[in-house]
Amino acid sequence: MRFTLPPGPPITFKARLHDARTATAIGRWLALAFVVCFATGVLSHFLQHPPGWLADHLPSRPYWGYRLTQGLHVASGIAAIPLLLAKLWAVYPRLFAWPPVRSVLHALERLSVAVLVAAALFQLFTGLLNTFQWYPWPFNFVPVHYAVAWVVMGALLLHVAVQWPRIRDHFTLDSPVTLSLPEADGPNRRQLLIGVAAAVGAVTITTVGQSVTALGRLVLFAPRSPAHGVQGLPVNRTAAAARVTEASLADWRLTVHGPRPFALTLDELNALPQHEVTLPIACVEGWSKSAHWTGVRVRDLLERAGGGPGSRARVVSLEAAGAYRVMDMGRLYAQDPLTLLALRINGEVLSLDHGYPARIIAPNRPGVLQTKWVGRLEVVR
Repeated sequence: MRFTLPPGPPITFKARLHDARTATAIGRWLALAFVVCFATGVLSHFLQHPPGWLADHLPSRPYWGYRLTQGLHVASGIAAIPLLLAKLWAVYPRLFAWPPVRSVLHALERLSVAVLVAAALFQLFTGLLNTFQWYPWPFNFVPVHYAVAWVVMGALLLHVAVQWPRIRDHFTLDSPVTLSLPEADGPNRRQLLIGVAAAVGAVTITTVGQSVTALGRLVLFAPRSPAHGVQGLPVNRTAAAARVTEASLADWRLTVHGPRPFALTLDELNALPQHEVTLPIACVEGWSKSAHWTGVRVRDLLERAGGGPGSRARVVSLEAAGAYRVMDMGRLYAQDPLTLLALRINGEVLSLDHGYPARIIAPNRPGVLQTKWVGRLEVVR
């Protein structure tokens, strides 16, 4: 079936780089950024919300793993913004092609492109606002962001499949169709691609320092500087936001539930064998910072409560409400010797904002699961 539309007014574009070669060159970089961002985002989602069958198999090593993947996630997402804008600039004259719809197949192709563009713009800009912890929308960011990520990847795969003949014809400099393009456009195209690469490099270098310590001094546009914060570490959720006060902790005891339940005061916890680890706090917003932690191994507390070597843990915070007030910890995390119920940070007693009197610190773990203001620990078999 074909559609017949009256001829529209001619629209001309003077720029000569709105061609398939330019779109393909930028598209390769953009696709790579999308794949990295998607893969690291899905990994983060499963670490934060693991299905029951996966919880005991999530690895606690390498200890810096989450720091690396979430740094890549945010860096690739931010880099994708100028790439997407450049890609849209290269192809937008096709939006004005006449007739706009030539057949049912063409209509479906244009619809898939519309879905891809809309979903990609939504995903990148809401993700960017998430790094600032600004949510000017009525929906829950986490499940929507996760669902739209699959829409973007599905639409991207469909787009590549439909456009593959054209992509193949312009994929390399020595492709036959690329060689047939006007030679006069070559220098301008190279300058354009160099400019796009420079823009990507600039936004990456001036934001990635929130994850890469060596580039910390170059942080200009990142929403969080790891160099600033209480006790040398940034704070996402404060005690005030969690409605935890010093008065509410006056009679604090850690209760550990299991076959042999017990309770400990802070003095009794301090009297137990203390262990020291250096681990990073790494958050989904892209920032991370290492600190020196001192405390009691979680596996020692579970063992004392009657938990065996294969036991898991459930941690309950004293905060009044919150999506992560109750946190389940799989077997590999609970039994890792680096996982502590931390009492000190960098040699100092935890401040209230950092989870006083006790918090969890574990390797290769999202920051939201490093539970603060721990009140109860449970053995889970």
